[in-house]
Amino acid sequence: MSEFTTKESLKSFGVKHILNFLDKDPEKNVPKILDALERFDSKGIISSQLETVRQVLSDQNSNWYQLVKKLYNELDTEVRKKMFENFIINTVIIGLVRQEKTKEENGCNVPWAILLDPTSACNLHCKGCWAAEYGNKMNLTLEEWDSIITQGKEMGTFMYIYSGGEPTVRKDDIFHICEMHSDCMFLAFTNATLIDEEFADKMMHVKNFIPAISVEGFGDATDFRRGQGTYEKILRAMNILKKSHLPFGISCCYTSKNAEVIGSEEYIDDMVAKGALFAWFFTYMPVGKDAVTELMATAEQRKYMYHQIREFRNTKPLFTMDFWNDGEYVDGCIAGGRCYCHINANGDIEPCAFIHYSDSNIREKTLLEAYKSPLFMAYHDNQPFNSNMLRPCPLLDNPGRLTQMVEQSGAQSTDMESPEDVHTLAERCIASAKQWAPVADELWINSLDGQKTACAGCYANCKYQYK
Repeated sequence: MSEFTTKESLKSFGVKHILNFLDKDPEKNVPKILDALERFDSKGIISSQLETVRQVLSDQNSNWYQLVKKLYNELDTEVRKKMFENFIINTVIIGLVRQEKTKEENGCNVPWAILLDPTSACNLHCKGCWAAEYGNKMNLTLEEWDSIITQGKEMGTFMYIYSGGEPTVRKDDIFHICEMHSDCMFLAFTNATLIDEEFADKMMHVKNFIPAISVEGFGDATDFRRGQGTYEKILRAMNILKKSHLPFGISCCYTSKNAEVIGSEEYIDDMVAKGALFAWFFTYMPVGKDAVTELMATAEQRKYMYHQIREFRNTKPLFTMDFWNDGEYVDGCIAGGRCYCHINANGDIEPCAFIHYSDSNIREKTLLEAYKSPLFMAYHDNQPFNSNMLRPCPLLDNPGRLTQMVEQSGAQSTDMESPEDVHTLAERCIASAKQWAPVADELWINSLDGQKTACAGCYANCKYQYK
């Protein structure tokens, strides 16, 4: 476990005092808390984010204000405190400073979050998923798992997200790691079928683990992709978590079959009513030999989701994020360690969960060595891959960019079932990219036009100038 410096410890103590003050009267004290946090941000790393929070919370009738109230009214007090401390103090105030220092010293990307697969095993076999069969599994050892987090914290990464496989197959190890690294936040993309009362009790004990439950819409849509009866098990898990006053969100993969359902107000309202606090949206990616290209969302469906998610963000007490369509807020692609990277159950360090190519393995290199490897540096040197931030991805949106980086770096396929030639993978996305390009360009121009008044001072001096 990394040790805080004296300066970091003082910051931690101060922010904890502020958060305790906030607990006494959240509605009255929120503005005071934001002012205090700004004083701790001596380098201005999160000043813009704090200003955004200040603006959205200024209206007590807003959906964002209602979401904050939910955090205080519906979550267990000690869980909420731990969540705020680890996220605000460690992942943001301390973590971002460490990341910037490491970036400056090494000239490479350092991620805010690491997505890792404890196991390739899964108790389901969803259509279009690359996860290995339950009995044909690979696992990170507990020692490797611990080492990844220990190394990550030294460089400022305190946020760890699990995928797989189904990570809760290793639920005992998950909670053991939560205890070992109580200063980190852990989130898992999970099918939720293994969440029961005992699981909730363990969440309450460690206080730093949050599930993001994979759900594809209502019953028919979810069961179509994940198997008959899965939706009912998901509802049971949500009910257990809500009754236990524990935080959870949802993870939604929108496809050609379910985009209109997932993007509907009816669906979002239902998830809010069931207790979800956040929703992460992904578009289906045709990765792996069993990929179903027919499930790829059309350009019109992706445009529909672009508008719907922004509408929900302005009206619903739910934090929503679209992994692709929100590229305009993060300057495009966030992979390759720029904001996150992926480590699979075989230890391969990949730039992205959807890019199964690597030139580094955790059993042979340190994290820092991987961040400075040819593949990760290709991401570092080429991001963003398009001046239109709504076309962020080197695979889905910019054919040829991924193949060039993979070939030049000498990276190899890490697909667990069948090694996949990068040209074969890229070819599946060409038609979709061509269809999306004119739609994305129109959305991007409209977005820039809408921001000119507020952001002219920023964009006038950056590489994404208005045209």
